[in-house]
Amino acid sequence: MNMKKIVGCLLLVVLLQGKGFAEPIPVRGIVEGFYGRPWTQEQRIDMIEFCGTHGLNSYIYAPKDDPYHREKWREPYPKAQMKKIEALVRVSRANNIKFIFAISPGLDFSYSLLHGAADRKKLLEKMESVYSIGVRDFAVFFDDIEEKNGTGQAELLRWLEEHFVAAHGDVSHLMTVPTEYFLSDMQKAGEINAYTRDFAKGLPKEVILLFTGDGVAIGELSAETVNSAARIYGRKPGLWWNYPVNDYMPEKLALGPVEVLPKDSGIPAIFFNPMPAPELSKIALAAGAEYAIDPDGYNPETAWKKAIMEQYGALSPQMELFAAQSQHMENSWARIGRNDDDMLRADMNDFWNAWSKGTDADICLAGLREKFVAIKEAADILRKRLPDTQRRECKGHLKHLARLAAADSLALDMLDARRKGDEKNAKKMERRLRGKLKEIMDKEDKTKLSESVCRAFIEEALRYTEKDSS
Repeated sequence: MNMKKIVGCLLLVVLLQGKGFAEPIPVRGIVEGFYGRPWTQEQRIDMIEFCGTHGLNSYIYAPKDDPYHREKWREPYPKAQMKKIEALVRVSRANNIKFIFAISPGLDFSYSLLHGAADRKKLLEKMESVYSIGVRDFAVFFDDIEEKNGTGQAELLRWLEEHFVAAHGDVSHLMTVPTEYFLSDMQKAGEINAYTRDFAKGLPKEVILLFTGDGVAIGELSAETVNSAARIYGRKPGLWWNYPVNDYMPEKLALGPVEVLPKDSGIPAIFFNPMPAPELSKIALAAGAEYAIDPDGYNPETAWKKAIMEQYGALSPQMELFAAQSQHMENSWARIGRNDDDMLRADMNDFWNAWSKGTDADICLAGLREKFVAIKEAADILRKRLPDTQRRECKGHLKHLARLAAADSLALDMLDARRKGDEKNAKKMERRLRGKLKEIMDKEDKTKLSESVCRAFIEEALRYTEKDSS
């Protein structure tokens, strides 16, 4: 047994020793399933080794923008790429990781009698070619496609179980992701949709189904959601958890922990979908590994702090200040990750309460100023001292955070000048602050963080000034 296997086993023993805990989720790992530039070979190897040292046991190879995984699924991998996949299989075995090769044929797979036979043959040939280089675990995904042929998809999986899995004595049962892969897309007004009904009816019992919870990226998953999906499919689904992935919102980094998930759900598998930024993904992934190993004892804050300390050492105080401002991901359909810096937001609320009443205003102002200065200093230190691999992934965000914190300090100066009757300087600072806010907003198409905390405070200060002037 090599040293990395020993470390991984010891980690699992330490985490579980002497604790009342729910059993570890049997299959637990990472799915490289994001849109955007796929990881390099070196990044994949590093992430597989990371899995091995953090108690995870599986890695799904499913890069959305690998053409041979999706658009060119019928075509064999070029020899050079096959050699890379073979190397990943070797690294996975050395680290006691199950390497799961996923293929997504649903964009244009034919289920008709004539063309369907040809496509089945092509799919079987593709899977056999990957089997020949050592892959023994496979997934067939039908997510993010237009055609909803539940019967055809289920029949294809049954055919593969019979003609591929059963033909090899050493291949695990398949995994799959349906086209309707979250609960609110599986049913409407309590009625199961036709696609989901057909897919569930025909899906072989041995196949592990993965779903994403209530929505594509909706946090705070409940046991009832898992149970609802289980009732539809007649089995507990595995979980494809879309945090820290940020391909739908690339301007913001997801640097928080995995939120609290069901403690004793009985799910057979969990896979965390990372960001294209592998180094910064490791904060959430390390925390997620702690959940997967001990769902009952998982504490997001403790796991988050531990991950940052292990990964950033002497820079962990500064990294915590940065990461706290970039945790929550939200747009018109996604809402996942805990709030950005709840503690600082609470201090801001206390400040506004004291400021409006005129009580303890100086104390609150001084306390906030100290925090804004600390955040800017943290951003500046990280820009200078982070290792290149991490700094490249967040250089723009650190610069943006320093910009936000400096503007927040200016907002305090403006408020203080107005309170002291120095209208001339207050007006000058107001104009500067409006310019800084415009610059901040203009940058948010590429770098965004702390929207409801540091940025919101600037807007609140300007609104207060307008109200106070009227």
